Amino acid sequence: MKRVASILLVFLFALTLNAQTVVESFKSRKMNSVRSLKIQLPENYDPDSGVQYPLVVVFDAEYLFEPVAGQIKFQKYFDEMPPVIIVGIVQGNERFYDSYFDEVSGLPFESGSRFYEFIGQELLPYLGEKYSIGPFKMAVGHNIMGNFINSFILKDDPIFSAYVNLSPDLNGAMGRNVAERLSYIKKDIFYYMATSDKDIPAIRKTILETNDELVAIDNDNFNYYFDDFKNESHYTLVTGAISRAFDQIFDLYKPISEKELVDKVKPYKGTLDQYLVGRYQKIKNLFGVVKEISEDEFQKMVSAAEDRNDLESLEQLGKLARKEFPDSMLGTYYLAQYYEKSGKPKKARKLYESALELESTPLINKEYIMSLVEKMEVVGQDDEIDEIDDENDN
Repeated sequence: MKRVASILLVFLFALTLNAQTVVESFKSRKMNSVRSLKIQLPENYDPDSGVQYPLVVVFDAEYLFEPVAGQIKFQKYFDEMPPVIIVGIVQGNERFYDSYFDEVSGLPFESGSRFYEFIGQELLPYLGEKYSIGPFKMAVGHNIMGNFINSFILKDDPIFSAYVNLSPDLNGAMGRNVAERLSYIKKDIFYYMATSDKDIPAIRKTILETNDELVAIDNDNFNYYFDDFKNESHYTLVTGAISRAFDQIFDLYKPISEKELVDKVKPYKGTLDQYLVGRYQKIKNLFGVVKEISEDEFQKMVSAAEDRNDLESLEQLGKLARKEFPDSMLGTYYLAQYYEKSGKPKKARKLYESALELESTPLINKEYIMSLVEKMEVVGQDDEIDEIDDENDN
């Protein structure tokens, strides 16, 4: 039932994509032919905004473009990946020639070499000039095109940062050469590969052998993900594998999870503002996108600081929130909390009152701040009464 729902979801998304997808013809000098491209831009795409987007290149776009675009739309809706530019290459009857390879090395050969040069020397430069594309580029390939996309890893400076191999038909020495290259790669590479117990036997055998080599790699720049599905064919594993690949490759982009809070945030040695800034800087470094720290992320950090009895982190988070949202009461509220818990009620009250002049947030509004100020007034009065009683006793 779950699988049926997943397929239906992708189908429904595909229905909404047609109006947003542009089909464009591209004349290649390398191949002396015209190719059809399917291009989908992010919602509200503005070429003059200065914002750059990751690029996802989908091979075999005649059947693979819509499932990929559907998954991207799904994850983007839940803020689990950044907006991206998707470009699909329609191959059709040219697929055999595009994927033509040397039987010994597995590398593109003759017509395959021309297609390889078309991607690197014509298509990507053209897309880079026409659209606002950032440094993060992903290639998605199934079957023999999975073998093809691996050839880009063997370049001195791979043009793709992420490789989604959907039951790749790895030929010749391709699997072994890729494993060797990835063992000393000096830039961040994301690599996903999938097979199934019902996969084509020869393809599955090579995938499992390559997986044995890849899991043994000890390289911090190599991010590897592997799935071995059950009861899925060479073709039906595709939709599930696309979902798993994008989910894992863009894991860092997702909102902070409970697992991350327990495993990484609470044991963190520095102040939690440093963790938050470092996390979002890494998102920028890896994916080339600037993601704004959300109010919800700040609140998770503040809760973690409270669990750690970490007043220094609370203070620094307040300062960071003020910097990120200068017109919001969020940072001022956190700083007031810091002073109140540090035993400095006058400073806390002054900050609470100044927060009333700032904009409310979905979680913190002026009514709530007023209730805190009134509560401090009552406590202050009680303290004064206690002092009078003490004097009378004397």
